[in-house]
Amino acid sequence: MFARLALYSCLPSRIRQSNVCPVTIRAFSQAKFSLPRPHGKSFAHRSELKQAKRVVVKLGSAVVTRGDECGLALGRLASIVEQVAMLQNQGREMMIVTSGAVAFGKQRLRHEILLSQSVRQALHSGQNQLKDMSIPVLEARACAAAGQSGLMALYEAMFTQYSICTAQILVTNLDFHDEQKRRNLNSTLHELLRMNIVPIINTNDAVVPPPVPNSDLQGVNVISIKDNDSLAARLAVEMKADLLIALSDVQGLFDSPPGTDDAKLIDIFYPGDQQSITYGTKSRVGIGGMEAKVKAALWALQGGTSVVIANGTDPKVTGHVITDIVEGKKVGTFFSEVKPAGPTVEQQTEMARHAGRTLASLLPEQRGEIICCLAELLTEKKDEILSANRKDMEMATVSGRFSQALINRLSLSTAKLNSLAIGLRQLAVSSRDSVGRVLRRTRVANNLELEQITVPIGVLLVIFESRPDCLPQVSALAIASGNALLLKGGKEASNTNKILHQLTQEALSIHGVADAIQLVSTREEVEDLCRLDKMIDLIIPRGSSQLVRDIQRAAKGIPVLGHSEGVCHVYIDNDASIDKVIDVVRDSKCDYPAACNAMETLLMHRDLLRTPIFDQIIDMLRTEQVKIHAGPRFASYLTFSPSEVKSLRTEYGDLECCIEVVDSMQDAVDHIHKYGSSHTDVIVTENEDTAEQFLQQVDSACVFWNSSSRFADGYRFGLGAEVGISTARIHARGPVGLEGLLTTKWVLRGEGHTVADFSEQGSMKYLHENIPVPQGSFS
Repeated sequence: MFARLALYSCLPSRIRQSNVCPVTIRAFSQAKFSLPRPHGKSFAHRSELKQAKRVVVKLGSAVVTRGDECGLALGRLASIVEQVAMLQNQGREMMIVTSGAVAFGKQRLRHEILLSQSVRQALHSGQNQLKDMSIPVLEARACAAAGQSGLMALYEAMFTQYSICTAQILVTNLDFHDEQKRRNLNSTLHELLRMNIVPIINTNDAVVPPPVPNSDLQGVNVISIKDNDSLAARLAVEMKADLLIALSDVQGLFDSPPGTDDAKLIDIFYPGDQQSITYGTKSRVGIGGMEAKVKAALWALQGGTSVVIANGTDPKVTGHVITDIVEGKKVGTFFSEVKPAGPTVEQQTEMARHAGRTLASLLPEQRGEIICCLAELLTEKKDEILSANRKDMEMATVSGRFSQALINRLSLSTAKLNSLAIGLRQLAVSSRDSVGRVLRRTRVANNLELEQITVPIGVLLVIFESRPDCLPQVSALAIASGNALLLKGGKEASNTNKILHQLTQEALSIHGVADAIQLVSTREEVEDLCRLDKMIDLIIPRGSSQLVRDIQRAAKGIPVLGHSEGVCHVYIDNDASIDKVIDVVRDSKCDYPAACNAMETLLMHRDLLRTPIFDQIIDMLRTEQVKIHAGPRFASYLTFSPSEVKSLRTEYGDLECCIEVVDSMQDAVDHIHKYGSSHTDVIVTENEDTAEQFLQQVDSACVFWNSSSRFADGYRFGLGAEVGISTARIHARGPVGLEGLLTTKWVLRGEGHTVADFSEQGSMKYLHENIPVPQGSFS
């Protein structure tokens, strides 16, 4: 028998709508046969899946069928078809291996049986007997025979919505083991793909014989087609597919049966890891199970096809699970033959959490010693650090992919390292007053005392671009607060980050907690890290506004501490001193234009236009080579104005700024609230009443009077270091130092007290007396 295909959706619509039978085409044996690639090379990393050209999508019975196992899950199937169509229209070659014929046929036959029984009983027994009808057990092959045509018609109708043709191919084990049939099948599939048709493949369950004993998965050249898992694997290897996506009713492969205690989803599975897996029972429908899926996946992997097993039934992800996998996102379990030398990010997180608990239990003086050691290493090893930094700078410059502002943030110097060391030593002193500090003590009742004490948050994830000086700062704060830390730096600073992390671990090792701070150096995407909601307690992004926005959008379930933009304003009041104005504006804009606390918009009182103050400000900005953009009102006052600003919410991060005119201090406040980012805003005035009103009314994390916006910094505030500047209104705001990385817990000490003791019939009364807490008290 030749492999047969029914070209449903390729027929003109006027023919499809008539009672014309589907066309059947024979795959001729003279066609060129393509041998499978037994030694093909699969993708080593998820990120490479974007390159997949030929993709096989396997839909398990649990994905295609309804919960009652009778009929199809139409909404789920429509969503899958939409994703396959999207990828097909991108130029990929998509194939579907589908279950569902049995379920569709069962629904159809049950309906026919019920209808037949009701008619017979109505004729012979009367209507009162209808409720006693029972449905006999339906044979699976009969169900498949009744359901195949309906299943294909459904696929045809769905794909037609996207102007895509489909073709049905039914196969059995013999079609792969008979050389002639194998050639025909291979030729047919290649011809369909060449014509941009999506093949829909299924085992011919109406005639399929039992699987051949002892011939299942015994090598690349032998595989028994006993279910759609093995069919999909065999087909993927035969067709030299780049990727096989196997959708089931579980998230992926777990190290023990899903739902059991401590069961963990395996992100990447490598050949040889089978011994570490404990398999559970099979799914509610179908004849396969996870063990069969893993065996089929490893067989396909050995044949050169990458494999991902993922959940196709979860309504939260079904609408994008296939496209997410092809885009390289961390979905399901990815099978890879290339095992990385180091630990996975999940393993790094576990290592950090375990060592972080030991770090938190150290004495404050011991944590201070670690920080002082790191400060010493920054100065002792400065030549090695600066050498690594020069490599990063050269590579970033040559690549041409980075702006000058980003390259400036990447640069380290002896002065920066010395400043870092000073800040770390300050932090070492303040760290003695952190973890375990008593904030409140209450006598709840006699011999029942309650304390509120400071404790670490847990595991922090800090994602930062360019600025390698962020690494020792954040590390020192994590050490001082007893938190475990995951660091994800940009590729542009990889050499500098590597040596700084090595020095950090060297300092941590003096008290045996080197694993508490981990540098993520794998190909982990930021979005994937943001999904580790059961392992990470707080994310702190340090970088561009786009990075922060992306993380805030991706981090569902994990709090994000940070600001998306640093649109900082300096308002020049009409009572301002010219000397202070020049100094404050110059420093706010020109000291370090790439910083998030640099001035981006200069607001000027209307009365200052065409005055000496205005002229001196403009002259100073031109001398400093600051490019000026005119706000709408400022432009209206000028005959020949600078380029008008595109947006009043722009963070330039360079020697550029916007100048805008306002009518009053209140007008400036309104402007800041409308266009600012709640970061840092400044007023320059000699009028104390005006200044105080500005300080009270502006709702930003930092508000200054006659001072540069560049003072918004943890080190300059005396915090020693900062993890960033937060514009949030809960937990921490402004420069976030040690205090912002601590939370609290309640400790109750009693002597067998019970709530029943305080009931109406009980013998005890609540006191709720506040007990004074001496400064520096620790639990």
